[in-house]
Amino acid sequence: MTTAARTATVVDVGIPTVRSAAPSTDGRPDVPELVDGFGRVARDLRVSITEKCSLRCTYCMPAEGLPAIPARDLLTADEIVRLVGVAVHRLGVREVRFTGGEPLMRRDLEAIVAGCTETVPGIPLSMTTNAVGLEHRADALARAGLSRINVSLDTVDRRHFAELTRRDRLDSVIAGIRAARRVGLAPLKINAVLMAETLDGAGDLLQWCLDAGCALRFIEEMPLDADHEWARANMVDAQTLLRVLGERFELQEVGREEPSAPAEEWLVNGGPATVGIIASVTRSFCADCDRTRLTAEGTVRSCLFSDRELDLRGALRSGADDEDLAQLWRAAMWNKWAGHGINAAGFVPPQRSMGAIGG
Repeated sequence: MTTAARTATVVDVGIPTVRSAAPSTDGRPDVPELVDGFGRVARDLRVSITEKCSLRCTYCMPAEGLPAIPARDLLTADEIVRLVGVAVHRLGVREVRFTGGEPLMRRDLEAIVAGCTETVPGIPLSMTTNAVGLEHRADALARAGLSRINVSLDTVDRRHFAELTRRDRLDSVIAGIRAARRVGLAPLKINAVLMAETLDGAGDLLQWCLDAGCALRFIEEMPLDADHEWARANMVDAQTLLRVLGERFELQEVGREEPSAPAEEWLVNGGPATVGIIASVTRSFCADCDRTRLTAEGTVRSCLFSDRELDLRGALRSGADDEDLAQLWRAAMWNKWAGHGINAAGFVPPQRSMGAIGG
């Protein structure tokens, strides 16, 4: 296999160590799946398709947005479809989610979804989106084969929304959510990052989701902001949220649907509706993580918090066949970290922000 002569790169959206040669696979069992050195198997693929976004959420992007990735460095629609095919047919991936940035910023999103639908029939294809503009594309995306969406929405208070996202686009988000429900992109989940600024409105957001038929999941804020201002002391944890929600709702813990599911669930007022909490910092689920990630530039990122990435785009464009690509991917995942280490004394946050990695 011929690969691009590339051992490291400096990227304006972060400074990952990008490798073209596969790392050591000493001790790896001879199995096709994406097993790592701790016995975990990755079956959930997150594919970032752009660094661009229509919002500027304070916990994700700088006010001016992320520097543009040159078009030649982004995976094309055909390249994304091919790598998704490799992941499913050779590596055992069983779920694919498109992320960003904001996936709706790609004009060829429908073509990407349709290509993946044809290449990996029967595999659930989902998307994490802020839903700005979704009302105009929901029908086409559903027809292309998109199964469901997760919408990032931290508050239903218009003023707070504008402050957090630096854009007054709440009406567009709500319209996008309604359009997604209308065309059957379900189950529809709402993801809300826990922050001190929106804690008082958490109950209002939960009630809105109950009324709208959406499943709400709160996420502890992680050190993935572009401005690197995250501090553990300022973080709102799961216990604080439960106390606040418990003043308004009756909550009954039911746990996780399965070990690798990131959200712990609570029945709300006896059910059947639930609210989930992804306590990534205080109740880490790294030991059961089943995710693998592709960045928009075509590198494998084995862990959200690891800046070590393996270049698939260079190999792909240099003539690698599907099994060559699969072997590189297996090597990248074999060396996955045990966990993010946020609570360790020497923890260093990743250089890339969430917007540059893909959720």
